Amino acid sequence: MFPALIETERLRFERIDEAVTARQFYAAAGAGQTDSIEEETEWVSWEPHPHPKESYDVLELFREQWEEREGANYAVIPREGEPGSGTLAGNTGVGFDWDTRKATLGIWLRKPFWGRGYSGERAAALAELVFERLDLDLLATEVIPANEKSIRAVERYVDRLGGRREGRFRNRIVPEGGEPRDTIRFSVSAEEYAAATAADDGVGEEVVTLASELDEPTLAGRSPAAATQVDTADEAAR
Repeated sequence: MFPALIETERLRFERIDEAVTARQFYAAAGAGQTDSIEEETEWVSWEPHPHPKESYDVLELFREQWEEREGANYAVIPREGEPGSGTLAGNTGVGFDWDTRKATLGIWLRKPFWGRGYSGERAAALAELVFERLDLDLLATEVIPANEKSIRAVERYVDRLGGRREGRFRNRIVPEGGEPRDTIRFSVSAEEYAAATAADDGVGEEVVTLASELDEPTLAGRSPAAATQVDTADEAAR
């Protein structure tokens, strides 16, 4: 039902449970595995993975969500010509509420890939998936209020997609081992997206290919881009 591969001008989005191993995932998202992991996870709802078993379990959860049509989670991989091409830059996910015809975005990017505008490029690609392929009514994302740089990044791409800032949701999420946190929610409706696309031919132009067509059968609080769908964008607090 979801494309296993999406390509934009600078990025590849590959179904993450097939694109990376638990060891590779742990090397990027594991506690103490990189010098910047604590900074990278300051504004998300999950903690760095304590061991490779956690990374394995998260990938298995992503697999289950994909197969149950509850969510689509992708590895973010820069394409050839980009610094760090071919490496895991992070992951992005879309959670689905089919009853309310709503999709919710989340993203986590590693620090070496901040500041490149990848979040907006990814949002345009996934908006096309949500509205033009899956025919849903609403696309939403949420950001921790203190993450001001991420909010500015989200504001830019939501505005370009024709959407709006809805407001502040109090005690919206509870990070692992933490206290409840508010979020700022943004959304784009199908009508707003259609109007923006019609008015600006460049809105969806980053999307090159949604490969594998719509696959036939062949996001969770402790994991990147999880069910809480908190968007840290690529301008996350430095």
